[in-house]
Amino acid sequence: MDSKELRNCLGRFATGVTVVTCEDGEECHGLTANSFTSVSLDPPLVLVSIDRKTRAYQKLKNNRFIVNILSIDQEETAMHFAGKPCEELPFKWEKSDYGHRIENSLAYIECDPWAEYDGGDHVLFLGEVKNFEYQEGEPLGYFCGKFSRIEEK
Repeated sequence: MDSKELRNCLGRFATGVTVVTCEDGEECHGLTANSFTSVSLDPPLVLVSIDRKTRAYQKLKNNRFIVNILSIDQEETAMHFAGKPCEELPFKWEKSDYGHRIENSLAYIECDPWAEYDGGDHVLFLGEVKNFEYQEGEPLGYFCGKFSRIEEK
C-alpha cells in the first residue's frame, strides 16, 4: 500500500485544529494536532493521537494535558506548534490548575491522564475531562493538508 496515497485519501476528512499543551516542570510544551475526538460523556473522555517520533510524545506520557481548539484567526499559533515557530509568540499563555493554555482559543479541555494505547506509529492518549470552557466563533479547519474554513449552513 502506498502510504503517501493513503495519507492523501485520509486528508479528505475535514477536521478542526487543536494545540495540545502540557507542562514538564516549569516548561510549557505543545503540538498542533488534528487527530482529536470525544470518546465518552460518562466518564468524560477525549482522545488525542500523537506520533511516537515527536518530542511531545515523551512529554505527554502520564501527564495532564490541555486540548486548545483553535479559531480561524489562530493559524499562526497552529504553525508555531507545528514546527514552524515564530520569532514573536503569536499567542498569549493563560495559566490554569492543569497547566498553560492558549488565550482566546475557541475552546479548551483540561484533562488528567486516563489511558494510553498503542496506535502503530502513534500513541492514543485518553484524557479524563476535568474542566472545559468554550466561546462562540469560527473554528480553524484542516482539509487536504491545508488550513481551511468551516462554514455553517
